Amino acid sequence: MAENREDFEAIRQIYTVLVLHFVDGMKQSEIALAMNLSPSKVNRLIVQGRKLGMVKVAIESPFQPLVDLETRLIETGGLSASVVAPTVPGSPDTTLQQVGRAAANMLLETLRDGDIIAITGGKAVSAVVENMMPERAFDVTVVPLTGGVQGKFYTDVNHLASRLAERLGGRTLLMHAPLFAESREQRDMLMEMASIRDVFGLARKAAIALVGIGSIVTPGSSYYDLNPLTKTSRELLIESGVRGEFLAHLIREDGTVADHPLNSRLVALDPAELARCPRRIGVAAGPEKVLPIRAALNGRFLDALVIDEETAGDVLEAMEPLHNVA
Repeated sequence: MAENREDFEAIRQIYTVLVLHFVDGMKQSEIALAMNLSPSKVNRLIVQGRKLGMVKVAIESPFQPLVDLETRLIETGGLSASVVAPTVPGSPDTTLQQVGRAAANMLLETLRDGDIIAITGGKAVSAVVENMMPERAFDVTVVPLTGGVQGKFYTDVNHLASRLAERLGGRTLLMHAPLFAESREQRDMLMEMASIRDVFGLARKAAIALVGIGSIVTPGSSYYDLNPLTKTSRELLIESGVRGEFLAHLIREDGTVADHPLNSRLVALDPAELARCPRRIGVAAGPEKVLPIRAALNGRFLDALVIDEETAGDVLEAMEPLHNVA
């Protein structure tokens, strides 16, 4: 507070100049004319006002509720970044495209020449690839994080890796192996093949990982595209505590990889090996993804998350009981 009249008059003049400039939008030359001051005097008063802490900047988004959700996801999920796209009521496909577009933009903001990008297959990653619109070509290499899946061309990891490399102007190395081997022994043999070992070697060095987060709850879940199971087998999976899949690995609610025979036959990078990747972007949309996302966050598999508004709210609600208990 000003202690004498001179201080009060000085602060009052600074305040008046600040209001005219920052609130009313007047230029410094216009303020000088209106207050019979020199332009340099107006400039000095503005500088003094800043130093005195009289200027506070607040920037709000017209989508502030989405920004608030992003902040809560970062804090609750231990993330470094999050983007929440609007949910389009009654149109899950359009919602997924919105999420894909947001994730594509996040990837482009992160991308640098020379980067290796490692990706999974799936509908969410497909939406990212189809919405990738770079303004220039990037010198990047795209590699799969898992083996391929026959019969699902547009969501197969090899197809998406090729498509992403094409859109970015880079190159790709394909994974010439199935996602599931017939046995653990066959899986071990495949993992030792030079061509497969080389691809996974590059994936371990990736600067960016782009990954889907799979549900196992509904019969139409992408995981069953990878490995068809009977209704009884699906129910047993859920009863055993499995809540989703990450890099095609079945994971429990706490984020640990389940001790399940299916996991032992996977030709895929282990989720724990992804931890060394600086940017791990998870992409998902829809209510069936809430529990899988929760499991992935509990496992600290992700560095960044891109989802839709309704799913984000449900994920935060699902995470609260765990944090309250902790």
